[in-house]
This record gives sequence, structure tokens and C-alpha cells, in this order.
Amino acid sequence: MMTGGLSEAKPATPEIQHMVDEVKPQFESRENRTYGMFKAIIYKTQVVAGTNYFIKVQVSDHDYVHLRVFQSLPCENQGPSLVSFQTGKTRDDPLTYF
Repeated sequence: MMTGGLSEAKPATPEIQHMVDEVKPQFESRENRTYGMFKAIIYKTQVVAGTNYFIKVQVSDHDYVHLRVFQSLPCENQGPSLVSFQTGKTRDDPLTYF
């Protein structure tokens, strides 16, 4: 992986699901709706001054969203923050930089 580039896609881990759970209220607030399902499927990372996580999240049987979540360096002692998102995604849409 090139510095600053995206990693290969990896299956979501419990740690990634926890991060998604933490930013769910931020996402729901921006979308002005609630989601019963919010399941992390795959993710990619980008190392910056912290880490950007690009995460594919299943929100219904056939609907997905892509989240970009920033996690600052541990010394900054801050939780993850939702930077950006894309809605209207499908299971097969590639997870790319946005």
C-alpha cells in the first residue's frame, strides 16, 4: 500500500462495528431518519494524521451506505467522527475514496 493510499478491502471486525455504532447517531442526524439495521460489512483504511476508515454499512435488506469515519491519533483522546457518507449504494458497489 502506498502512503496515504487506501488499503485493500477487509471484512468488518467487531472493532469496526463498534466504530460504526458510535457514528450512527451522527449519520442519522444528518439524514434525519433512523435505521434499524446498521451492520458494517467491509472496510478500507487510509493513514493520515490519524486514520480514515471507509466502511460499507448495510442499512436494510438491499440498501447500503458508505461512510468515511476519521479516528484521530490515540494521544488526542477523541472518538471517531463521521466525515462524509454516500447513500443509495448496493452490495456490489465498490468502496472507493470519497
